[in-house]
Amino acid sequence: MTETVEKELTAYLAERTGCEPAADQDLFASGVISSMFALQLVVHLEDEYDVEIIGPDLARENFSSVRAMSAMVQRLRADGAGGPGV
Repeated sequence: MTETVEKELTAYLAERTGCEPAADQDLFASGVISSMFALQLVVHLEDEYDVEIIGPDLARENFSSVRAMSAMVQRLRADGAGGPGV
């Protein structure tokens, strides 16, 4: 599942930014995303993966790379933060 999430996020970022980042690329340092775009990512991740991203999960490091976002989604789903059937 992690690989699937990473592929989807890479495609989403490529579509939105015109850049196809590597899984471990620092998206903020490389200028691929800004803090404003990170808010769009929160909405996308919540809608796409049926998770709720709140409190400490909103930390920048959770959005710093495709791999970090994928790991957060996996953790939230494993912790039961997703909706019914997740």
